[in-house]
Amino acid sequence: MTRSIRPDAVLVQAVIAGALSFAHLHDIAEAAGQDGWKAWAYPISVDLLLVAAWRRLRILRTDGGPTRAAWTWFTVALAASLGANVATAGLLDLHDVPDWLRILVAGWPALAFLGGTLLVHTPTQPRPETAPVDAPTPDIALTRDEPAPVPADEPDPVPALPPAIPVPAALLAHARKVADAHQTATGSPIDPATLRARLGVAPQLADAIAHQLTGKD
Repeated sequence: MTRSIRPDAVLVQAVIAGALSFAHLHDIAEAAGQDGWKAWAYPISVDLLLVAAWRRLRILRTDGGPTRAAWTWFTVALAASLGANVATAGLLDLHDVPDWLRILVAGWPALAFLGGTLLVHTPTQPRPETAPVDAPTPDIALTRDEPAPVPADEPDPVPALPPAIPVPAALLAHARKVADAHQTATGSPIDPATLRARLGVAPQLADAIAHQLTGKD
C-alpha cells in the first residue's frame, strides 16, 4: 500500500525563507571582509542562536521561569537576520560597506558565543509541587480477608484490699486477748463488729485489727 506524499506549505515556506536568509547573511559577511569558510559560518551562527533562543523561551514558559534573557537573545539574532535581508535589498553597497558594519560582523562570534552560553546556563525554576493527599489507610483485616480479632475475656477485677492502717502493738495485743476470751467463751472466732464494740475503736481500725488477727491465726 503506497501513501501519497503531500507537501506541507508551511515547511516549504520555512525552507525557502531559511535559504534566502542564509544567503543574505553570507553575502553580508563576505562583503564585510569575511571570506572563505568564515562567510558560510556566519549564517549558521545567527540561525543557531535564533533557534536556541526560541527553544529556551518555550522551555522557560513551560517551567514558569524568567524569559527576559531568552527574549533578548532571540531579538538580537532576529535583528541580525532581518538586518542582513534588508541590507542586501539594494540599500547597501556591498562593494563598499561602512566601517560600523565591518565591526558588527567581526564582533558577532563573541556576541553569539556569549548569548549561547547564557542561554545554556540560565537556571529554570522548578514547578511548585502540590502536597500529596493522604489516601485513607485500608483496613488490614478487611484487605487480607482475615477475621477481625476477637477480644479475650477480661478477668474479673480483683477486689481492692482495705488500706493498711498502722495498729499499735499494745492495742493489737489487747485485741488478741479479747478475741481469745471470746472464742473460749463462745467457741467461735470473734467477728469485726463485736471486736469493734469491745475495743471501742473506729470501723476502719477494727477491720485492720481483725485482718491482722486472722492472718496470724
